[in-house]
Amino acid sequence: MSVRNRDALGGRAAIVGIGATEFSKNSGRSELRLAVEAVRAALDDAGLTPGDVDGLVTFTMDTSPEITVAQACGMGELSFFSRVHYGGGAACATVQQAALAVATGAAEVVVCYRAFNERSGRRFGSGVQQREPSAEGVALGWALPFGLLTPASWVAMAAQRYLHTHGLTPEAFGQVAVVDRKYAATNPAAYFHGRPITLADHAASRWIVEPLRLLDCCQETDGGQALVVTSVERARDLPRPPAIVAAAAQGAGRAQEQMTGFYRDDLTGLPEMGVVARQLWRTSGLAPADIDVGILYDHFTPFVLMQLEEFGFCGRGEAADFVAGERLPLNTHGGQLGEAYLHGMNGVAEGVRQLRGTAVNRIPGADRVLVTAGTGVPTSGLILAADD
Repeated sequence: MSVRNRDALGGRAAIVGIGATEFSKNSGRSELRLAVEAVRAALDDAGLTPGDVDGLVTFTMDTSPEITVAQACGMGELSFFSRVHYGGGAACATVQQAALAVATGAAEVVVCYRAFNERSGRRFGSGVQQREPSAEGVALGWALPFGLLTPASWVAMAAQRYLHTHGLTPEAFGQVAVVDRKYAATNPAAYFHGRPITLADHAASRWIVEPLRLLDCCQETDGGQALVVTSVERARDLPRPPAIVAAAAQGAGRAQEQMTGFYRDDLTGLPEMGVVARQLWRTSGLAPADIDVGILYDHFTPFVLMQLEEFGFCGRGEAADFVAGERLPLNTHGGQLGEAYLHGMNGVAEGVRQLRGTAVNRIPGADRVLVTAGTGVPTSGLILAADD
């Protein structure tokens, strides 16, 4: 159980700009160019210029360093630059670090970005092929020799245990895929625009690693996404309605590994997201019933169900029925299964659009949005709120 208290970050920063490239399977240009296009689009959206920026945050495993992006965008001096580790688990933490910098005066305008040719270039889904010896690689050494070589195979272990423990079938995972693709079908920016699926389509898709089928696995995408963060006071003078960072948190569980935590006490949950959930509720003073839209990281469908349970939207083993009943609008952009796989950054952008009222699949009256980052790894989350 976490011993942390409510933190003081909530309500001190806001997302004021969002920008993205198109999402494709072959961008035809460098990752640096994708990053610059996304950053410039986000600044234009915010009504700011490169000269206004004094901070940058991105992920590790990124080929476009902060100072290179700053130079290519025409930015000036930087007083803050940072990277967050653990792949998709970093998505919401980039906003958290930007908000911390703004709240403490380390920077005034911080841009968070992620850009890669994840389909035409390096494919994260291909798994571990070559790796330099490292301390964190030791954990992988217990799994790789037995054929667990890819993220899908790592997640399949927990997914199988989840189904066994709760007496479910793989159709439970299909509920997530169907909902995501329903929203993607009406989103022109989504790769699967115009292509909804049914549970029968899910069941007919080929096995990747049992119990995961093709339609349980997110896409591999080329593209870029950027977000602009500044103080709430400055945000109110800019053209777009601000998305207030009501709460932000990171979380790593006891005995945490990178997607191979098979020796934890319980494989049917996500303890790292439990840490995030407790801190978000504690800091915001909100509860599941107060959330209007959930943008939950969906690299693999089983982990969406487990996230709903960690956050207390439903009981253990009940998330598939919760999703099927559409009791909470989920991944209204189509998620990473339907729109694009940008390591969760496009999900943060969708949260902003919902609060602005500009989302394609707008949820009327949406004032509070929960956004989460990648799971199975140390992770992060946000609660974004409309400005009162």
